[in-house]
Amino acid sequence: MTGQKIAVLGGTGDLGYGLAKRWADAGFDVIVGSRKAEKAETIAAEINAEKPSRGIRGLQNSDAAREADVVAVTVPFEHQQGTLADIKSEVAGKIVIDTTVCLKPPKVGTVQLPPEGSAGIIAEETIGDVARVVSAFQNVPATELRSDGPITCHVLVTGNDKEARAEVVELIGAMGATGISAGPMANSIAVEGLTSVLITINRQFKTHAGIQITNLDGHA
Repeated sequence: MTGQKIAVLGGTGDLGYGLAKRWADAGFDVIVGSRKAEKAETIAAEINAEKPSRGIRGLQNSDAAREADVVAVTVPFEHQQGTLADIKSEVAGKIVIDTTVCLKPPKVGTVQLPPEGSAGIIAEETIGDVARVVSAFQNVPATELRSDGPITCHVLVTGNDKEARAEVVELIGAMGATGISAGPMANSIAVEGLTSVLITINRQFKTHAGIQITNLDGHA
């Protein structure tokens, strides 16, 4: 799959930065997207400065989505629907990985799911008629992705397209993490809810916790 182009929209944030870095290091052609091309170019240059061979480019979101084979949306919840609407015409038939969680400050440590059920369900309802929508990366510490060390937590992947889930699990494996297909998009409600639980744990223990699924016996 390393011949594919991956666009990371919202790549100027911590999670997007980490995903762009990890996939570039795995040999993918990576494009960082932002609402403003100049900001995307700045972040791309910053990531490349650490390792020039990465060759990451920066483009405005819709241009990045147009060029890519796979699109990861890593924007805050308040920008999710606007971003999805902007790229809908560019993602027909493509896998779109939505990483969004409904977090409402100041109570980000309290589960606050949207009326639709989850951000993943919103993404499915918004662009699922044209794109293959998958939800993932809600429980992965951005600090772990941005580091050069191993990714110790597991990544739960939900979505109504079983084959798309399997492809995203493969993309996660390529960056050195373990992806686990966790069922249909309705299950993203539970996955996204865990984010606030982890935030609470992180505050209590001053750490960056993730999750691991036990007793997989090497079949993850």
